[in-house]
Amino acid sequence: MINEVLPRKAAVWVFVAFACAYFLSTLLRAITATLSPTFTNEFGLEAKDLGLLAGGYFLGFAATQLPMGHWLDQRGPKTVVMSFLGVAVLGCLAFAWSTSFSGLLLARVLIGVGVSACLMAPLTGYRRWLLVDKQQRANSWMLMTGSMGMLASTLPVQWLLPVIGWRWIFVGLAFLLVLSMWLMRWQVPEWRTNPSIVQDKQADATSAWNGIWSSYAQVWRTPYFKSLVPMGFFSYGGLIAMQTLWAGPWMIKVSGYTPLQAATGLFWVNVSMLVTFWLWGLITPHLYARGFNANQLMTYGVPVNFCVQLLIILSGEQAGALPWTLFCITSSFVALSQPAVGMAFPTALAGRALSAYNLVLFLGVFVVQWGFGLMVDAFKWKGMSESQSFQAAMSVYLACCVVSYLYYLKHKSDSR
Repeated sequence: MINEVLPRKAAVWVFVAFACAYFLSTLLRAITATLSPTFTNEFGLEAKDLGLLAGGYFLGFAATQLPMGHWLDQRGPKTVVMSFLGVAVLGCLAFAWSTSFSGLLLARVLIGVGVSACLMAPLTGYRRWLLVDKQQRANSWMLMTGSMGMLASTLPVQWLLPVIGWRWIFVGLAFLLVLSMWLMRWQVPEWRTNPSIVQDKQADATSAWNGIWSSYAQVWRTPYFKSLVPMGFFSYGGLIAMQTLWAGPWMIKVSGYTPLQAATGLFWVNVSMLVTFWLWGLITPHLYARGFNANQLMTYGVPVNFCVQLLIILSGEQAGALPWTLFCITSSFVALSQPAVGMAFPTALAGRALSAYNLVLFLGVFVVQWGFGLMVDAFKWKGMSESQSFQAAMSVYLACCVVSYLYYLKHKSDSR
């Protein structure tokens, strides 16, 4: 690949262009947590339906990851993300016009497909356009931008809801996605490839697809990648699943919050995540310079999150916004694994490595979001109260996280 480190001003504008699209993608990711009472009342949804609806985004997201990684490495972030965002615009409009649960679900999957490149595209570009010591900072600040999107999905959406309704909110989001595409077209540089890659593009389709899968096999066989898969699936995927859906229903159905109080609680949860990722962006270069890498930080930080999960389970009805804020903050340690995966591979494989890991994360989000809802309904069917059902489902999730962490500890010594 060709190295093209950008000047400071150009790098800032590239970051802003990608950040706008990622802001909207995370707003769309998390909006179901705020709108869950509305959808439950309007469409008569049960917990498993709500989990499936929220998880549909992540199912669509995951479905594109493997071919997208190849396209990112070959065609570049600008071309790929703009093509995908056009699908997201159609998905938002379809969601706004849906009149049934199946229509909402299909549109939600379409939105997930459309925004699936909004983080992988910049992370791939940063591997070429930024110096190595600036990549962790840019990655952390992209996640901070994502937290701003999740922040916008809480109180601002709750305030707009009685004014324009949820359907017009999605029409407005479609318009903002179009604006972000224009900014990206204006500011993001084109992707130059080596002549050998151009020749690869002219190969027959069978050979091309064989090349895709063989390159992914190289990623999946890497011990470091394999050591992170279970923890990425449950801990990182679970962070997103809880932050973008189940923290809100817990506050309403277990802690007794009103929808407005729950939206306010989610607002402060996302403020805390914004500040957390901003701080990670500031301190990670200094920590790395002093010999603290992602592996060490995850090894000592992730168990703190287990303690917070246990606190939530034992507190039950008393576990409101503050414990869920602590849950998200302490979960941020595992977020260090994502840029670490990208930096562990050569530049030519970075897009595929990041996309493969992203596939793991978002399959985890889908499974945890839908599985949590299925467990809540199953425990209620067994005779538990709603509060006890949520606590039991959270206990099962905690057990999965602990097992995945133990797997990481066992295999990480042979990974790097």
